[in-house]
Amino acid sequence: MRSRPLTVAAACAAAALMVVLGLLVRPHTPALSSEESGDPGLLDRARPLFAEGVHHRVSVVEIDGSSTRVAHFGADDATSYEVGSFSKALTGLLLAEMVERGEVDEDTELGELLELDGAPAASVTLAELSAHRSGLPRLSPRPRDAIGAWVATVTARDPYRFDVDTLVEQVAAAETSGRGEFTYSNLGAAVLGQALAARAGTDYADLLRARVLDPLDLDATVLPATAADLPAGAIEGTNEKGRSADPWLAGAYAPAGGVRSTPADMAALARALLFDDPPGARAMEPRWDDGEDGGVGLGWFVDDHGGTDVTWHNGGTGGFATMLALDREGGRAVVVLADTATGVESQARDLLLGEA
Repeated sequence: MRSRPLTVAAACAAAALMVVLGLLVRPHTPALSSEESGDPGLLDRARPLFAEGVHHRVSVVEIDGSSTRVAHFGADDATSYEVGSFSKALTGLLLAEMVERGEVDEDTELGELLELDGAPAASVTLAELSAHRSGLPRLSPRPRDAIGAWVATVTARDPYRFDVDTLVEQVAAAETSGRGEFTYSNLGAAVLGQALAARAGTDYADLLRARVLDPLDLDATVLPATAADLPAGAIEGTNEKGRSADPWLAGAYAPAGGVRSTPADMAALARALLFDDPPGARAMEPRWDDGEDGGVGLGWFVDDHGGTDVTWHNGGTGGFATMLALDREGGRAVVVLADTATGVESQARDLLLGEA
């Protein structure tokens, strides 16, 4: 009869231990890094924008004519960030470049490049995919894929670990209801990039490298296919709950969100888009309506802000956030890169429009 008190005591001790361990390993809320470098004025303007919310490492690039200023919090020009859906903007440049070469047309149908066995998506055009007008859903409609994506999101893992054959199967299983209307689709952007690679007879990473990245000397902009391919010293992202997030790697969904880049490379890209004629630059021209008073080009968006047209694309992964915003007429741009999943769109626009 003396065993019961011992059992209760042991249970209490075990519970106490679990509480202590939980406190030790529970996610923490990151704070903006106090390690600062860059232009003092830009640091002063940027700091209050990221003082609240879940932010840690942040890099800001501001271009105004011939001037380029940077502000880093816990980072530097070579810090490698995941840029998430900004990859779609690069895929848009790639599509426009291949149209300029005559390798594809905007009206080329997806079924001409990938075997879709008469699926609804087979007749969707490349332009419809790039402008999110294909009718394809945001993600794979197959229940097992949806469940897997949900689990990956909850556990801060990469939800897009599929090969090209599986991606094509996902597209073949999808309906295209609402075709012709704007419906944001990671699925559509991913299959667009893989279709362009199929036409070129190579893989997407090599094609983007040859046609867009290398011509602009964006050597630090990479598409790591495995953890071993991550750049040396690659930083770890954090989700909005403070949990460390697995890297999103460049599988079949690389055209929609598998790119990593640095502040230096993003600055070079922004300058080229503003002042040069880089491959596929016509992708930025808006030609369709996004349904919310904005314009859509090939993988790019354009919104009017008080008479200023802002050409932009953002990006978010399980642990990173990105925004590139251009005032093409004014010769100005702002890039924000962050190692948490909290969006940075408003901060970038405020800096670009002189509201911060």
